[in-house]
Amino acid sequence: MKLITAVIKPFKLDDVREALAEIGIQGMTVTEVKGFGRQKGHTELYRGAEYVVDFLPKVKLEIAVPTEMEESVVEVIIKSASTGKIGDGKIFISTLEEVIRIRTGETGSDAI
Repeated sequence: MKLITAVIKPFKLDDVREALAEIGIQGMTVTEVKGFGRQKGHTELYRGAEYVVDFLPKVKLEIAVPTEMEESVVEVIIKSASTGKIGDGKIFISTLEEVIRIRTGETGSDAI
């Protein structure tokens, strides 16, 4: 099993969610986060004063999937989250040792 963590632009969330639903992904965890990479923030003007926005708003998706679905999920996220501009985000893939559904006690792929 794999945990796929994707950090994307907030306005792309619906596109990604719909694309993942089309390939059978039933659940995910979504968190509003802030961060920066090479983009390094930007300056904005507020009431005549210029200030630097160091951390940009992003959305973090966490999706637990069986190992055999890893490639298709990553491809769908890349395709649906890409704008072709700087700051599109990152995808991190890690191995899950165990998954347990609290309600039923199911484990492994059955718990996803």
